[in-house]
Amino acid sequence: MKIIYGEQKTNNKSIRLDEKAVFDGFRKPENIRYLPQFNFIPGNLTLKRIFKDFYLNFSTLISYFPEFEKYHDSKLKNLSEGERRIVEIYAILASETKFCMLDEPFSQVMPVHVDTIKRIINEEKKNKGIILTDHLYEHIVDVYDEIYVLTNGTTYLTKEKQDLIKLGYLNDKNGQEKT
Repeated sequence: MKIIYGEQKTNNKSIRLDEKAVFDGFRKPENIRYLPQFNFIPGNLTLKRIFKDFYLNFSTLISYFPEFEKYHDSKLKNLSEGERRIVEIYAILASETKFCMLDEPFSQVMPVHVDTIKRIINEEKKNKGIILTDHLYEHIVDVYDEIYVLTNGTTYLTKEKQDLIKLGYLNDKNGQEKT
């Protein structure tokens, strides 16, 4: 994801967009938005300011997460880690862009909110490409169109759960790891 976003260089590989090599990533908000594993929005910003900066309507967030209504004028740092993660996920997903990359979006989020995030992903993927990485396989199966596993520097398209077992990502039903 860091290579795609242009944060990390690669020696002999390139990213292709519309079959054209892009060597410096395409890190323009209209092209791509990136949710890293760590908090990226400064904590001293209010939610009102964040939604203004991302050109988002706060009332739409409230339609998904009604309990956030009280936070409109609050600073991000005053929210719990899970609430802060929800704001950052929503800002990336709901933004006008061609692609979103979400790194571990389900971490630190309450299960009831995970379901809402999955609903937002399923709605937003109609409008943009979404690349999602997460070790919580159970959540990915509700939102994916294609699953790829990256192992030993090679990317594998997986078609079924058995492929994930063969690649060593999941254990078989007896708890024995496949190699």
